[in-house]
Amino acid sequence: MAFAIGICLNLGFVIVEATYGMLANSMALLADAGHNLSDVFGLLVAWGASMLVKRKPSRRFTYGLRSSSILAALVNAVFLLIAVGAIAVEAVHRFVEPGPVAGMIVIIVAGIGIVINAATALLFMRGSKGDLNIRAAFLHMAADAGVSLGVVVAGFIIVATGWLWLDPAISLIIVSVIVVGTWGLLRDSVAMTLHAVPPGVDPDAVQDYLSSRPGVAEVHDLHIWSMSTTETALTCHLVMPAGYPGDRELASIADDLRDRFSIPHATLQVETDAEAFCALAPKSVV
Repeated sequence: MAFAIGICLNLGFVIVEATYGMLANSMALLADAGHNLSDVFGLLVAWGASMLVKRKPSRRFTYGLRSSSILAALVNAVFLLIAVGAIAVEAVHRFVEPGPVAGMIVIIVAGIGIVINAATALLFMRGSKGDLNIRAAFLHMAADAGVSLGVVVAGFIIVATGWLWLDPAISLIIVSVIVVGTWGLLRDSVAMTLHAVPPGVDPDAVQDYLSSRPGVAEVHDLHIWSMSTTETALTCHLVMPAGYPGDRELASIADDLRDRFSIPHATLQVETDAEAFCALAPKSVV
């Protein structure tokens, strides 16, 4: 529901902002409209991913489509960087050939943008802490509210001073804000795509915990990665010379991994012969 409301609000505002941006000859408004349009696209992608992650596993996609939320975050980050590149080029062109700007129109339209973007950001605030996909939507909307505030301030200054260069200057500031906000999203989504250990998990602490369990002589082939933007998986080999500890012990380890390290999907392989060589034991082997 939050996605549907956010998309409708922002799409309607994009049409209004782009129209008045052209009427007012304001690059700042057009830049903000372009960014808001990219956010509509981003919300659509994030919404689609949030639905795809709920798909059941199949014979071909044995994890379901949980990784689609990671792909959505990556697509959003790349698309935003491409969009701001086009905005930056046009802003530089406006520095060379400045034109008149209708300051009051800029102020009114950008003021509406503050309300719409802030309201949309609030829709995603609750889910932004534990889901990179939702955090991307929240950060975009929150940044847009701040950007619109900057455009309002620029409009007042243009009306008071006639400084036309301030309009493209604000556009470049908008670009800078978007790039800074997008970089973290790009970094995290690329890391997840490459199966990096999620930021909230300490692999050394996990290794120490598993090694400390009764009967465990060695832990190797430990892998921790993101199945989606909200789910973490783990696989490892536990060398237990005293023999298989029983299903209850493995279930207890799995429960601890979920409760202590937020790893709900753990697969543990027990090896009882300490003398047998495991081809996956060396750290250099995957």
